[in-house]
Amino acid sequence: MSERDYAPLSIACVRGLCDKLYDKRKFAGVEIEKMVKDFSDANNTSQIKRLVRVLGQDLMASTNPNVKNGALMGLSSVAVGLGKSCIVYLPELIQPIVACFSESESRVRYQAAEALFNVVKVARGAALPHFPLLFDALAKLAADPEPQVKQGAELLDRLVKEIVTESPDFSVSAFVPMLRERMYSRHAAARQFCVSWLSVLDSVPALPLRQHLPQLLDPLLVMLGDVHAEIRRMCDIQLGEFLRSIKKEPARVEFAAMINILITHAQSPDELVQLTAITWIKEFVELSGAAMLPSLSGVLAAALPCLAYSDEPRRSIRETATIVNMQLTKLVEAESPSPSPGVPGAPGVPGPEGEEEDKGRINLDAVVGILIQMVHHSSVHTKVAALEWFLHLYNKMPNQMSAQSGQVFASAVGSLTDAADEVVRRSLAVTAEICTCTAEGPRDLESSPYYYKFLQALLRLLAADENLLEDRGAFIIRQLCVLLNAEDIYKALSKILVEEPNLKFAATVVDVLSIILLTAAELQDLRLQLRNFTAPATQQLFAGLYRCWCHSPVSLLALCLLTHNYAHCNALISTFGELEITVEFLTELDKLVQLIESPIFAYMRLELLSGSQSAELRGALYGLLMLLPQSEAFHTLRRRLQCAPPPDRPALTIAPAGAAAPGIDFDALLKEFRRVQAAHRADRLVERPRRVPAYS
Repeated sequence: MSERDYAPLSIACVRGLCDKLYDKRKFAGVEIEKMVKDFSDANNTSQIKRLVRVLGQDLMASTNPNVKNGALMGLSSVAVGLGKSCIVYLPELIQPIVACFSESESRVRYQAAEALFNVVKVARGAALPHFPLLFDALAKLAADPEPQVKQGAELLDRLVKEIVTESPDFSVSAFVPMLRERMYSRHAAARQFCVSWLSVLDSVPALPLRQHLPQLLDPLLVMLGDVHAEIRRMCDIQLGEFLRSIKKEPARVEFAAMINILITHAQSPDELVQLTAITWIKEFVELSGAAMLPSLSGVLAAALPCLAYSDEPRRSIRETATIVNMQLTKLVEAESPSPSPGVPGAPGVPGPEGEEEDKGRINLDAVVGILIQMVHHSSVHTKVAALEWFLHLYNKMPNQMSAQSGQVFASAVGSLTDAADEVVRRSLAVTAEICTCTAEGPRDLESSPYYYKFLQALLRLLAADENLLEDRGAFIIRQLCVLLNAEDIYKALSKILVEEPNLKFAATVVDVLSIILLTAAELQDLRLQLRNFTAPATQQLFAGLYRCWCHSPVSLLALCLLTHNYAHCNALISTFGELEITVEFLTELDKLVQLIESPIFAYMRLELLSGSQSAELRGALYGLLMLLPQSEAFHTLRRRLQCAPPPDRPALTIAPAGAAAPGIDFDALLKEFRRVQAAHRADRLVERPRRVPAYS
């Protein structure tokens, strides 16, 4: 090593600088510091440049850690010796130091942190043009595995933060993309480093960090789901600070730029992330009002699944989502009806100012699509909420919703097989709304393209699932009678069932319709209407029901008893001897006796006492008695008949069919009954397997 090789450094200075002992390196550094001051005073820039090149290139090129440490000490001493004049040489000073942070030797990395600290401390704000390089170096050091290096890095980090917060020239806009990129790191130390920078910059009112929240929100929420408790705590605190600032100055917040980020994270499996996102959504909806309506579908997609949570840990999430759902409902309710297409203010049509007033509009296609997904969710609460939304939209936006009825109809009908009564009840309500609502307003059921389509679909569902028919058939039909006109429901179902090819199924449905008609409180008005048999409209209704009720002899008998057609009851009973008396038939007779003893038929029992039809009624009941085996039902009916006073004429007189209602062709109806029952007999013969005797 010749003295000329490292001039202006002496060979002794170079040896001291590269010694493994720190004290010797420090002594050499002091010598360099004095040398630089002399050069600076003499304005000898060429010698300073050469010195910096020797330290930053020649010595730094060595693979010996001691030589690199000497070079780092020398560069640090140059900066100290130059003072503020070091600004001219900052690139040549900083770059070789930063390069040492990638060295495998931890001692070199530590010395580099110390050297960079000294350089930046001297340069202060003048170092900010090199901030990207400094920040990248700090990020590397933050993740360093060596504790001593990390300790040195923390000192440097605090210094740089101090300089940044004091500088009026720091560009937050340039900084945020660098920070955002590193926030997605999976390294815990790197994440902690990023959050610390967020916290420091956010504490300085002069730095407009919160304007860039749309860029920072997603990585912050990602980090909130970190496995390390300290990182979660730091992110939680910082997000809380951001939300408080949003609530203070909502007018300066870009809600639309962040809502989709929140919607995504509101579906996170992490409880804290999900609660934070849904809480932010709640605040956004409250603060921005109708401006949130374009994002209605996404917010519903985030909130409605949260209604499913029943466990205590997620109770806050469920409660917050419930509030969001209520807020959105009120927003839609408050939104005035959209103008018709072609008028100012309609979507795509310029308003008075010549601008398209699309703000606040609801993307109904997207909303309906999300709600249909939610109807098929596993949670009852979510499904009910989605169906209630359909009802709400039909109530508030009938014109727009009429175009969506096709897909909503299919979804609502499919939900009728749901195990939860509330879901079925809401599904029926939605279907009833579709059947009665048009863009022009309410309509008659008969004119609805969905009414018969719905009833036919309902019957197909009931036919496909015997358990559904037995367990839920009566419930569904009763609900329909509440939602729609009971008379219309019975007319339409009877009209459809007359053409039903599955005779056994038709008979079962008739039995269900019959028991509902005779017992349900919801059908009291229809029962009273049928009892007032003299009205032509009632006779027409009776005739339609009769043709359908032919599938079930006992139900038909009950219908004739209800309508005071006792003479025809006698005629019917006289044909029952032609029927196959099965266990099911006798069971239905038993149920009919129980109905006769119920309060519903109290008026009929009183007619045994007197009146023009008393004898015909007595004859019908005695006929019924003769059909029964001597069971409890038999003795019940016999005792009832014994309570009646002696008749003026023989009790078993069979009156001519139709005597009580000359406006109806009872002979034709009785003929239809016989035809249908013959078809049932033939159907049972086809279904009944042939029994071949076994011979040994």
